[in-house]
Amino acid sequence: MLLTRRAAFASLAALHAHAQQQPRPNILWILGDDLGPQLGCYGHPLVNTPNVDRLAAEGVRFTHCFTTAPVCSPSRSAWNTGVYQTTIGAHNHRSHRKDGYSLPDGVRLVSHRLRDAGYFTANVTQITPELRASGKTDFNFKTEKPFDGIHWNQRAKGQPFFAQVNFTAPHKGPQWPLARKQPNLVDPAKVELPPYYPDHPVIRDEVANYLDAVNNWDRQVGILLNELNKDGLLDNTVIFVFGDNGRCLLRGKQWLYDAGTHVPLIVRWPGRLKPGSVRRDPVISLDITAATLDAAGIEHPKLFHGQSLFKNAKPRTEIFTARDRCDMTVDRIRAVRDARYKLIHNFHPNRSYSQFNEYIRNSYPALTVIQTLAKEGKLNELQARWVAPTRPEFELYDHQADPHEVRNLAADPAHRKTLERLQKHLAQWIEETADQGRVPESPETIASEEPRANVVK
Repeated sequence: MLLTRRAAFASLAALHAHAQQQPRPNILWILGDDLGPQLGCYGHPLVNTPNVDRLAAEGVRFTHCFTTAPVCSPSRSAWNTGVYQTTIGAHNHRSHRKDGYSLPDGVRLVSHRLRDAGYFTANVTQITPELRASGKTDFNFKTEKPFDGIHWNQRAKGQPFFAQVNFTAPHKGPQWPLARKQPNLVDPAKVELPPYYPDHPVIRDEVANYLDAVNNWDRQVGILLNELNKDGLLDNTVIFVFGDNGRCLLRGKQWLYDAGTHVPLIVRWPGRLKPGSVRRDPVISLDITAATLDAAGIEHPKLFHGQSLFKNAKPRTEIFTARDRCDMTVDRIRAVRDARYKLIHNFHPNRSYSQFNEYIRNSYPALTVIQTLAKEGKLNELQARWVAPTRPEFELYDHQADPHEVRNLAADPAHRKTLERLQKHLAQWIEETADQGRVPESPETIASEEPRANVVK
């Protein structure tokens, strides 16, 4: 069933008087590194995710949630403050690690605001003796101690808690081989490849391994929920489940296509939200920050880009995303997405989609396959775009008719008005949010952040 914002507000308003007499809820963020919406409750046929599917059945599932950046550190810097990473100077991946850069006046971590309101804040690392979480923060700024502890059981008696649990299972790395040790692995032959991938066994295996990693993440979520239940906390805890950016596959993470920014969002709040509801309005990760402050009874600060999820707020008509330097790869891309179309502005069209990035070269087998097949002349026109020396300045996609975003309509006269409208809105957003990506980093700054920086003039 669908849950509109008006219905959600009415439901909350009806319970308002009762809520004032109840203890403030605990708040739990369950994160999946590089987690796209490849889950059973989102209709993916090859995964087995019963634990998060149960949370969706007991809460609200958002079908169109997007992070503001397609890579972890700028994305996390944004939704941990509720302000676009481009506004606070945290837009370049893994930046400001050595220069002591701090947040602008009036911008604070959500954990600090909750601490001031009496919450115990925790970045949970030890869940059971056999299961740990990463404790990842990855902020592109210097800040005072972000959390009070590493588990909710460290809080004072009767004190509400705010906790983050950062699971890295979907992220490329040591957990991918571990995912292959589970029973009932995904069959690579059954994987449905997007049209921009050539049908190759290495690529099929990479995609299947990602889905295996998602299944392993769900298993870890189940262990976490069991611990929460043992402690008698499930009934008074608001649970948010989401990803820090989209899936870690080529043309996903690090790019502004939906595959790089579309993430799941599930919110379970017993007694407040109607179980099994579905929300199709567009939301961004900053809205999770807003809803968290709302749940704790904290007013939104003056400089804040998040929007309430469950109050009578006007639904978003557009969402904006941004990608800047990722390690040594200097780039600037901005995108605006409305109910039907997405416009991507590549500010460096003279550079290839596949300009050098050490992480992608070492971690994405699909890239090597595509580069090899390109040399052998075995790619079709669509697949070959990825290794072309340049790219268009503007890409316009009808994401309803073209969900893989492969038919660029920017040069189509029939879509000229749409192109111009979205160009105008994107330019306005850049101006209104004081996008700091307009000022390039100096070569010296890049070199100090990343010794292997590949600075393209």
